[in-house]
Amino acid sequence: MLDVSRLRVLVAIARTGSVTAAAKELHYSQPSISHHLARLEAETGAQLVRRAGRGIRLTEAGRTLAERGAEILGRLDAAEAELSAHVGLSQGRVRLAAFPSALGTFVPRAAALLAGRHPGLRLSLSEAEPPEAVRMLRAGYVDVAVIFRYDREEEDDGITARRLLDEPSYLVTAEETTPDLTAHADAEWIAGCDRCRTHLLAMCARAGFTPRVSFTTDDFVAVQAMVAAGLGVTTLPGLPLLAARNDAVHTAVLPGSTRHVLAATYGEPPEPPATVALLDALAEAGAATGGFPSA
Repeated sequence: MLDVSRLRVLVAIARTGSVTAAAKELHYSQPSISHHLARLEAETGAQLVRRAGRGIRLTEAGRTLAERGAEILGRLDAAEAELSAHVGLSQGRVRLAAFPSALGTFVPRAAALLAGRHPGLRLSLSEAEPPEAVRMLRAGYVDVAVIFRYDREEEDDGITARRLLDEPSYLVTAEETTPDLTAHADAEWIAGCDRCRTHLLAMCARAGFTPRVSFTTDDFVAVQAMVAAGLGVTTLPGLPLLAARNDAVHTAVLPGSTRHVLAATYGEPPEPPATVALLDALAEAGAATGGFPSA
């Protein structure tokens, strides 16, 4: 049987990319890290790392074990959280990953609701775009992931998604405009995260042109500042504008473009009580979210 502490060392090296960073993260000395690696190689009978200059790299066997190890450790951590939750909602923890504009709008309200109802329950928050949040969910690093998807997108197998709210999408420009994408076919465009960029390209394709994307950033504050400075045009969903609206930009609602915000869990029901409590708080906070720009 593999030693869990040694497995954590390998996973930390894979995640951080170096022995030094792994030692810092785990609060180990570097000689201790080397000792754990040597013992893990002895246990598995496989070479897991090799020298690369002054550092080390994982072998193929090492990468495989690190990937599986991350899943195993995540499930162990999740089991610990579930056991704590079953003791009662007066103690224990629940973990949430959410994308930035959700963290900047309704998630804090959900956290406040949860704290008011279950003051002994610890909530941890992580910022992650949907693909990373789903990976964290599958690996057991979080219990709930707040994600988004656009129409006709399918969720991964094993993921249960609960809709929290729907956001309108907007064309964002420096001058007052109508929601006509073709009017900006020759403009410079600013794109966001991979999923948002894919949606932008699909909308423009339906309008009959391919946008010239000159800038890409996940920062919705930076996107609006760039638009205000005349560097390009973009599209944004409602939550980023609700979280931090730049008064120097103009918006126009794009008909037929809706972003669905979801609370995702992984695994077979029923959910642990702490997860259910968090889902309920998120649903309540999401339902109360309003005030999206009308134009």
